[in-house]
Amino acid sequence: MRGRPAVLVVVLSLLSAVNGLASAQTRPPGATAGTARDGSTFDLAAVDAVFRAFDNTRSPGCALGVSQDGETVLLRAYGMADLEHGVPNTAGTIFEPGSVAKQFTAAATVLLALDGKISLEDDVRKYIPELPDYGEPVTIRHLLNHTSGLRDWGSVAGIEGWPRTRRAHTHTHVLDIASRQEALNYPPGEYYSYTNTGYNLQAILVERVSGMSFAEFTRERIFEPLGMTKTQWRDDFTRIVQDRSVAYRTTRDGWAMLMPFEDVFGNGGLLTTVEDLLRFTHNLETGELGGPRFLEEMHRQGVLNSGQVIHYASGLQVGEYRGLREVQHSGSTAGYRGHLSRFPDQGLALAVICNASSANAGGLLHQVADLYLKGALADEGPPVVPGAVRLPPARLAALAGPYRDTRTGALVQLMATQDRLRLGGTQLVPVGETRFESGTGTVLRLESTPFAEGRPAAFLDSPGADNVRLEPVPAFEPTASELAQYEGTYRSDEAEATFTVEVGEEMTLVLRDRWGQGTALRPLYPDAFSGGGSTYVFRRDASGRVAGMSLSQSRVWDLRFLRRD
Repeated sequence: MRGRPAVLVVVLSLLSAVNGLASAQTRPPGATAGTARDGSTFDLAAVDAVFRAFDNTRSPGCALGVSQDGETVLLRAYGMADLEHGVPNTAGTIFEPGSVAKQFTAAATVLLALDGKISLEDDVRKYIPELPDYGEPVTIRHLLNHTSGLRDWGSVAGIEGWPRTRRAHTHTHVLDIASRQEALNYPPGEYYSYTNTGYNLQAILVERVSGMSFAEFTRERIFEPLGMTKTQWRDDFTRIVQDRSVAYRTTRDGWAMLMPFEDVFGNGGLLTTVEDLLRFTHNLETGELGGPRFLEEMHRQGVLNSGQVIHYASGLQVGEYRGLREVQHSGSTAGYRGHLSRFPDQGLALAVICNASSANAGGLLHQVADLYLKGALADEGPPVVPGAVRLPPARLAALAGPYRDTRTGALVQLMATQDRLRLGGTQLVPVGETRFESGTGTVLRLESTPFAEGRPAAFLDSPGADNVRLEPVPAFEPTASELAQYEGTYRSDEAEATFTVEVGEEMTLVLRDRWGQGTALRPLYPDAFSGGGSTYVFRRDASGRVAGMSLSQSRVWDLRFLRRD
């Protein structure tokens, strides 16, 4: 240090302390090792290594909580809660875990049912008459299981031109959008389709039936009894919340804020800590709050009209991870990411919440789970398909090609290898001439006769859907005159959106919104195009003239637009 001014020495010392702050503040003295299921121990540095990318003062990060049999055994935090003001994340930092909140909303609904105030088999319109009558009831249980067929309000708002994070949406907007939908994605109970609408409606229902605000009801019935002292709802995004982290997204220049500036909750909007999440998920083991019937309803998995039992229960996904039973839910809201997972047979629970949009909260959580579950996990590998047979490669190749999902109009590609078919990321092994299975619940059943292009149609059964018809379609390279048939103005009152379709440069079809912003449309098959994450199917009248189009996305199916010119 010889020759350095005393002031400079102090400054360098402070900078050194600050650089270690994001880690040092969250490493309380105590345990330095964890214990795995096989009795071995591991250095907690292995946990820190999982979060290495966020363990600095230059980026947002994550908080981690681990409990064993309801006792918290590890709390960690990494990165910064506020980059502008140099505030680090701690184990007590408040984040939003996105859709992890859905289990709390489901819990409120189930408690109301146990009070005798509602039945889970009630038609939702009994309490929310603003919803259209679709000819058959949408029940509260449909809302819990995501089998209602209701379109996701946020997706419809995005089609309108006001996606979430761009407008301060409220439950008034949710009800307005839901009330304008003239059709469901599908008949209630027919399929599983994730939709935030069902969980916002539950929050509204709880308020109307209980006579209390949703925040008040959940505080009195859930948060306070479970000692969740730092948990609340973001029902007013302008409210000051002490210890709240700021959410960020990555940009070319580094990080930029991406906050959920909306007063919409129930689907998400939960402000909480990892330790409070662990308290809640432990109660889903003990039933100290709610009792046995509460636990039963929270874990009751949805059943489709076909009889298929789906993984989704009441705001919880019930399944397996590497051979172990797991109850979990992930979430994302703006730049926040979250995951809460419980392994009932091992008494292990983990929570990860991050304020960086680039963080894979579920992936980080399961890397930590792997350390604690060593000795209990099954080896990773491709699933075994009993009864597999070999078909000639030429037979498989003859089935490959483009198919149309008749529910949504989306294009799916069936690929062939030497010994199997591939649909997206799913490998399908032949178990007969006309049947292919994945070993994880997906089955492809071929019709016996060719449908088109020399290929048969098929029915796809997969987790959350049965009897989805896939029809072969030909390739489509439209001529200039064919493209000109689609030009026009198209209007949807359901989305309050108007699009103009025109032929652009280089023989492309361009769809423009009300502000003139264009999306190039790529031809899929005759009368069908894709662009901007949507599938557009143009519809013709009896004379063959293009009279309208339908738009489909992952959470909105067959939204109709009428041609207005």
